[in-house]
Amino acid sequence: KVRDLSVGPGNYVTPSFLADTAREIADKYGLEVTVWGKDELRTRGMNAILAVNAGSAQPPAFVALKYTAPGARKTLAVVGKGITFDSGGISIKPAENMEYMRHDMTGAATVLGFVQLAAATRVPVYVLGVFAATENLPSGSSYKPGDVFKAYNGKTMEIVNTDAEGRVILSDSLAYAAEQKPDAIVDFATLTGACQVALGDHATGLMSNNQALANLVLAAGEKSGDRCWQLPLWKVYAEQIKTSMADVRNTGGRRAGAITAGLFLKEFVGDIPWVHLDIAGTAYADGDQTYVAPYNPKPGATGVGVRLMWHLCQAWKDA
Repeated sequence: KVRDLSVGPGNYVTPSFLADTAREIADKYGLEVTVWGKDELRTRGMNAILAVNAGSAQPPAFVALKYTAPGARKTLAVVGKGITFDSGGISIKPAENMEYMRHDMTGAATVLGFVQLAAATRVPVYVLGVFAATENLPSGSSYKPGDVFKAYNGKTMEIVNTDAEGRVILSDSLAYAAEQKPDAIVDFATLTGACQVALGDHATGLMSNNQALANLVLAAGEKSGDRCWQLPLWKVYAEQIKTSMADVRNTGGRRAGAITAGLFLKEFVGDIPWVHLDIAGTAYADGDQTYVAPYNPKPGATGVGVRLMWHLCQAWKDA
């Protein structure tokens, strides 16, 4: 499921397509699904998602998919980035290799794939899958560097670079997930080129506000073959995303880019134990990457993270 969605062309795998896929999974497994469009997002104050969507003719979609496990004691929220095509917006990317930006919704695909696996195998925890889906395109109505928006949890952000849009839509998604009071949150995002520069295609970048949860995710990755490497969220790095214009700005520049992106996301989860997984380097394989995960026999989307989450649930239910 994750591989098929991740390699789909952006004119087919639209935000509406991802929302319909969530409905299909819900119908098949008897799950509860909520889908909000532009009007509902505006009513609920999900301004960050609407900001990124402003340049696109495709309407956005916000999806919450719930699996209820009989007798479970814990709830795990899984949040994904769902940019169905990322041109960079006003801060536009170079033309070379831009076609690969159709893969920028792999975090949302991971959410859908894992919720489906959780329901099919009856994992022993409640699962809340959340993602926002939109394109990021330039137009006369696009959001701009210098704009300021209020996210779902009331925090404000200054937009410094419109190509740092994934963390912007994740801010509303994470804040919504945190509002539901789960016992833990794990997010997946093809978030930063900086993480791929640091770790290559061999490991997923992991950042967390809770070391016990981080240790469980690291161990689950070792079992599944989805190896992770932890990066620090030291307070000193947060200086890079301070601004006089808002509570936080959406990029801290080139240095420690994966870490400052993680610190931006941390602003929206509150005190709930949370792990951020930057899959920018591990979501797609150009060649044989069985060293990344043993179930990757050929090039293409890897489906990274789905098996990791299954193993995490088995260990976390009693932790």
